[in-house]
Amino acid sequence: MQRTIFDDDHELFRESVRAWVEAELVPHHETWEHDGVVPKSVFRRAGELGYLGMAVPEEYGGGGVDDFRFNSILAEEFARAGVASSGLGMQLHNDICLPYFLEGTTEEQKARWLPGCCTGEHIGAIAMTEPGAGSDLAGMATSALRDGDDYIVNGGKTFITNGINSTLVITALKTDPAQKHRGMSVLVIEDGTPGFERGRNLEKIGLKSQDTAELFFSDARVPVANRLGEEGTGFFTLMRNLPQERLSIAVSAVAQARAALDWTLEYAKERTAFGQPIGGFQYNRFKLAEMDTEIEVAQTYVDQQILALNAKTLTPEDAARSKWWTTELQKRVADTCLQMFGGYGYMLEYPIARQYLDARIQTIYGGTTQIMLEIIGRSLGV
Repeated sequence: MQRTIFDDDHELFRESVRAWVEAELVPHHETWEHDGVVPKSVFRRAGELGYLGMAVPEEYGGGGVDDFRFNSILAEEFARAGVASSGLGMQLHNDICLPYFLEGTTEEQKARWLPGCCTGEHIGAIAMTEPGAGSDLAGMATSALRDGDDYIVNGGKTFITNGINSTLVITALKTDPAQKHRGMSVLVIEDGTPGFERGRNLEKIGLKSQDTAELFFSDARVPVANRLGEEGTGFFTLMRNLPQERLSIAVSAVAQARAALDWTLEYAKERTAFGQPIGGFQYNRFKLAEMDTEIEVAQTYVDQQILALNAKTLTPEDAARSKWWTTELQKRVADTCLQMFGGYGYMLEYPIARQYLDARIQTIYGGTTQIMLEIIGRSLGV
């Protein structure tokens, strides 16, 4: 089906992004995969081109356009070119971190942080997961205890995307350890804060060029002026922003599934076996048809959710539906497509092999499939 959610401005933006990705990301992607990190200069270059902070008001240096369709185009072009791993840090910065800086911040905080978020001088990360607490946020142990005009932060976070590159870490903490959900607050911990140290860049099975790190806090002194919202409201702040985070993952999942199918269609038309293209065998043709249909259905649903997010009507339940369905779909598609490549699909020089590895995390981060089903199930009254 022809997609109808984009207008001429979006398509011009897509052309610009595609040219940048092909010229400046694709040639270096393999190096970044080996190094385990994308240089900070790439963020600054994205900022120069206007690809960061599109939703930030113009007075703070942003694009002044609160339209998630532009965010989705970035994700789609990263996927199409096979550099989703290298682009993930920018997606996290735009889609997941920026809403925290736009909503619930004071004017002083906006003036202090937003300009750098648009230029790429600041790189965002969000730190929720701990070694002993993942989906159960109320079970976190990292504390921030008030001491005059500061909080004293102790504990650690793990699996933090942009953990090495980040300069602003949106950190969920326990400001009242005696409470559960109402004892949580969110502080922005800045690079260079005494007592804040980064651990190793974690070695993962996929998303090789995306830096993922452990963070440690030992009597780190963070100003109260860095708190987002009121003390004790952190859990609700996190929950408010989760639908957009999950839709961002869904957008990327569908785009990567489509890219995998496109690579496989091209291969299936060229690769021959027993005197004919492998795509001509009925089993393969049917599998290709099934994947194409499922991706089209998922794309239509996600497109409607993008419009709902723009209209401020996207519900947590709908975001959970798209997140679990599309990420499970991406896993199935990547597996089926790799099989059609045969032995070549097992070689990391082929994009399908890298995407097969990258896809595995999609059903885990941002809320596992099981948590998504729990959210949906509770909304049904069961």
